Amino acid sequence: MATIAADPGMHEMIHDENLPLVRRLEAVGFRAWPASSVAYDGSWQIRLTGSHPSKRLNCLVALDPSDVRDIPLRIEKAERKFAAHGRPLLVRETPLSPRPLLDYLAQNGWERFEEVVTLTADLTTIELPDGLDYLPTQDVGRYVDADIAVHGADPAGKPALAEIVSAIQPPTGLFVIEDAEDGPLAATLCVQDNDLAGLMSLAVRADRRRQGLGVELLTSALRWARMRGARAAWLQVVADNKAALALYAKMGFTEAYRYAYWRKGA
Repeated sequence: MATIAADPGMHEMIHDENLPLVRRLEAVGFRAWPASSVAYDGSWQIRLTGSHPSKRLNCLVALDPSDVRDIPLRIEKAERKFAAHGRPLLVRETPLSPRPLLDYLAQNGWERFEEVVTLTADLTTIELPDGLDYLPTQDVGRYVDADIAVHGADPAGKPALAEIVSAIQPPTGLFVIEDAEDGPLAATLCVQDNDLAGLMSLAVRADRRRQGLGVELLTSALRWARMRGARAAWLQVVADNKAALALYAKMGFTEAYRYAYWRKGA
């Protein structure tokens, strides 16, 4: 499967024949992690969520490589919109991003950061390992508490995270591994969007890693999605997380494309 080049400043686009897959995965990704406010400037999507700092929920995403009109003016307009919400503008680069937009950012002091790999797996052929099978909960509060605990996040973010999870429209399985005495050990959510299943926010508590909990949780979520009719799975992982990439490759996931963010340099 084609990937973008390794140049950290300007990545080459993947082949055109892969763009329909990118468009579909981007669309299901938006539904799997919904922003509270979505506006459009042409084909540029402007995503804002005042209650949560997630970059995916607060960024500009161009969805058509040919939409290149008035780039400086539209960037300035988006910056004002983000500033009104108390946030700096972030631009999310995907294979759908117009080359002139990326050139403009690079030539005007913007910096590229946090490359993320989107992976996919064929659920009709993947062999899932045997092991404990965890059933999903529908208790959003329980899931959010577990997610915050395993990530070591600030508990003050619970209301915002609960709002995002509750806003997900496609069927969603909330998976948690807990210990009666030790509390939450691992958590993930699986969003089934027709024949696609997205794994979001998979994490194991730092002191319980390398014990197979991640594989057990991932397997349970994929088995749940497959039983509900999903034929393919997708997930996203930061490109420098070598351990996670190795685990997902072993499970049968392969790279579909990468994305990254741009921010205005100091």
